[in-house]
Amino acid sequence: MEFRTLVFYFLATILIFASLLVVTLRNPVHAALNLVLAFFTASGLWILLQAEFLAIALILVYVGAVMVLFLFVVMLLDIDLDRLREGFWSYLPLGALVALLVVAEMSLVLSAYWEALESDVPQVEVGYSNVQAVGRLLFTEYVYPFELASVVLLIGIVAAVALTLRSKRKTKSVDPSQQVFVKAKDRVRLVQMAAEKDD
Repeated sequence: MEFRTLVFYFLATILIFASLLVVTLRNPVHAALNLVLAFFTASGLWILLQAEFLAIALILVYVGAVMVLFLFVVMLLDIDLDRLREGFWSYLPLGALVALLVVAEMSLVLSAYWEALESDVPQVEVGYSNVQAVGRLLFTEYVYPFELASVVLLIGIVAAVALTLRSKRKTKSVDPSQQVFVKAKDRVRLVQMAAEKDD
């Protein structure tokens, strides 16, 4: 067995184990930490495929930003763990059915292209850049899906702001039309105090 194949099986085993822990652990903080481990292991698989840019992007974007945000949100929320454990086993049959469907779909897709896959990763020429190749594909062949994804993200941001400010509640926001008429003498008050002397 080659060293590359051994490393692949090692990383794949850790990835499967961490993914199972993400969906089976009852503590949300532990599940989020196992998801971080799964992302790191997936980036190792990307490095084996000589896609270093995707591996670094996975670590920076998902582990560095998204998962840290998830972890802080989970830690700051007051989650009732006993309430979460109440309906855990009632959803097991539906979850097992969905898992079997996903495994069946993945095995069908992989079996259709199994013969076309090569056993070894093709060697790249000297001076090949993953970033340049991804950028060329992103802004030429996949420019419309890329723009569509940016529009969807923009709509999500606008919707989040609109949902946050949908109620007329008292906030610390300042009306600019009222702020321009403020004078310093209305806001600042000078107080004279007697000086204290040490004995």
